[in-house]
Amino acid sequence: MITFSDIQLLRGGKALLENATATIHPGDKVGLVGKNGCGKSTLFALLKGELSVDAGNCQFPANWELAWVAQETPALERSAIEYVIDGDREYRQLEHELTAAEEANNGTKVAELHGKLDTIGGYSINARAAELLDGLGFSQEQMQWNLTQFSGGWRMRLNLAQALLCRSDLLLLDEPTNHLDLDAVMWLEKWLQSYRGTLVLISHDRDFLDPVVGRIIHIENQTLNSYTGNYSSFENQRAEKLVLQQAMYQKQQKQMSHMQSYIDRFRYKASKARQAQSRIKALERMEKVLPAQFDNPFSFEFREPSALPNPIMMMDEVAAGYGDNLILEKIRLNLVPGSRIGLLGRNGAGKSTLIKLLSGELPAQAGDLTYSQGVKIGYFAQHQLETLRLDDTPVQHLARIAPQATEQQLRDYLGSFGFVGDKALDKVGPFSGGEKARLVLALIVWQRPNLLLLDEPTNHLDLDMRQALTLALQSYEGAMVIVSHDRYLLRATTDDLYLVHNRQVMPFDGDLNDYHKWLTEQQRNERREQQAAKPETTKDNSAASRKEQKRLEAEFRKQTAPLRKKITQLDKQMEKLSAEVADAEQQLSDPTIYDADNKVRLNEQLKRQGDAKSSLEEVEMEWMELQEELEAMEAQFSANI
Repeated sequence: MITFSDIQLLRGGKALLENATATIHPGDKVGLVGKNGCGKSTLFALLKGELSVDAGNCQFPANWELAWVAQETPALERSAIEYVIDGDREYRQLEHELTAAEEANNGTKVAELHGKLDTIGGYSINARAAELLDGLGFSQEQMQWNLTQFSGGWRMRLNLAQALLCRSDLLLLDEPTNHLDLDAVMWLEKWLQSYRGTLVLISHDRDFLDPVVGRIIHIENQTLNSYTGNYSSFENQRAEKLVLQQAMYQKQQKQMSHMQSYIDRFRYKASKARQAQSRIKALERMEKVLPAQFDNPFSFEFREPSALPNPIMMMDEVAAGYGDNLILEKIRLNLVPGSRIGLLGRNGAGKSTLIKLLSGELPAQAGDLTYSQGVKIGYFAQHQLETLRLDDTPVQHLARIAPQATEQQLRDYLGSFGFVGDKALDKVGPFSGGEKARLVLALIVWQRPNLLLLDEPTNHLDLDMRQALTLALQSYEGAMVIVSHDRYLLRATTDDLYLVHNRQVMPFDGDLNDYHKWLTEQQRNERREQQAAKPETTKDNSAASRKEQKRLEAEFRKQTAPLRKKITQLDKQMEKLSAEVADAEQQLSDPTIYDADNKVRLNEQLKRQGDAKSSLEEVEMEWMELQEELEAMEAQFSANI
């Protein structure tokens, strides 16, 4: 159980948490939510042991195995699947010890380590790692790539797979969906539902939180507020709590106003001074009720475009790709004012390629792509965050595209995107990913586009900003095409879904639930095809399989050689001792040995018989133990080949 008891966390002299208390029970799946900068990641750092509380107590079982997603991926010449397996630290330790034991020909130790590996599922670890990588969008070929061959987003997926492979008691996930597409998000959702440990999840994706978590801890006003239920339930409970809080606040303000009025009237009258002082002390002791905060700090809308040509864009038999690598072909698509299209499709199918094609960043390789006169494109993609000038301020960025506006107008506008006060005059360099994304969106909205292209716009955005963006998109008058893993955003802002599959872009007849069914059916069909191909593969590779089996058998013989050698030695000892017992008993079967003259000889043979029998029993016991150990290893080996 994790307990936070009256904890205080300070950062840069600012109190993130003050007298905060909460309890997380084993097996709980908890969503940790709150505005950016409220202390969610700092609380994770506390659980990871990277910092300590400034006051109070944080306790959880010392023997718990923790797992979290590393923020850096070393540039190693190491395959993806081996890097993921590194996530099981106990397996790697046993593997290292086994190698040392084999080199030392320590048969007993080798057998012991094989038993431990079997207990922790070590013989299935490659299959489990491959399953995780497959779910996160890696092909079989990519699983063998070196880490240096992957981009930053794919390296984060590898770090996620590594954390999931760890047999953890406590799993800490901070925005795990940021670098995933919709397919991988759906897969991760199912995986987390079956996770048996304790989960603490930071996420701004409400549709991802809802089916996974059963409790919410909301960081607000420097405290930890616990709610039972998923995120949607939390929103309802909090809304009711805010209404009650506002009513209490107004009631208290009225009471305080009445008391203050009495004090102002009578504090200098001798006959009323005591009563006035009593009310002054009562006001000082009164625990103040804070006013409820209903307002979202972000509030913006897309202004009416200066022109709305109809159609905005036309595509006829268009093909696109990169050099000789054709990604999409025979695309026929017209965009008109009010088009609201969400793109679906598996990882690598070409969704981002289509967005780049529509934006003009990628030229068409065939067919006709025509824009009407007056088209103004607003294109948002994650790589555009890197185009911001790090030494410039938000005001300077906006001034370049709005030279006629006054600084006050620019600052008022930027305030609706959260750049309030001096924040609009800060350099962009130290900004977080969420702040940079908000600035890019602000620059796009200012330019009043009539064709809006959004490729994963919610990455790094918190729940408040996502809600503001959703509301703004609902009233947008131009044409919009969006790729997003945020299902809430897709449901709330799109009218039509298009599926990118097998180089085609076609209308999808159904909703996101239907898409999930389609995706599941595709995966099922692929597994059937793989199963159908196995007999032929087995036949083609039968010689290689026999060779591999012989290699494994030879390796097993080497591993068990010390054990077999010891058993052989014990066999010889038992034969020798059995012969000695038999000879002593033969001597004792001679009637003359019991004559008075042969008393010394009788005693010698009795002692010899007793010693030999005792030694034989000891050797037999050792032989039986080792033989059982060898048989268990043979059974285990047979089951694994």
